[in-house]
Amino acid sequence: MFVGKLIETNNLLEKALSTESTRRRVIANNIANVDVPHFKRSEVNFESQLKRVVNEQNNPDRFYQAKMSDSKHIPFFVPRSVENVKSRINLDYNTTYRNDGNNVDIEKEMVDASKNLMRYNSYVSSLNHNYKLLKFVMRPM
Repeated sequence: MFVGKLIETNNLLEKALSTESTRRRVIANNIANVDVPHFKRSEVNFESQLKRVVNEQNNPDRFYQAKMSDSKHIPFFVPRSVENVKSRINLDYNTTYRNDGNNVDIEKEMVDASKNLMRYNSYVSSLNHNYKLLKFVMRPM
């Protein structure tokens, strides 16, 4: 049971690391295009999707299950798992900071880059710690 939870945690941390790598590329792209007219910034969405899936798993009574007597019926609710959560890149079309239509705020992007680096480092540390625990648990007696 304990090993299974560690493996689930490792899988989630690996997804988070992958998301932070994607986020770093998106932030770098935003910074590189700070002076391009009509450029719209992008952002990565992962945490909100993960939170939604976790809430669904913790509160299964909130969602109605439909009785499906035919294969053509459409289910009311399809349960999702944490393993299927993927990061998405969203374009921000709603804001404009300058007269040329560009919506990249360089200060915000630099703060986001710093946060990204801190999250990435913490995920790497957590993953290293989990691997040490796995190695300790699976060692021969």
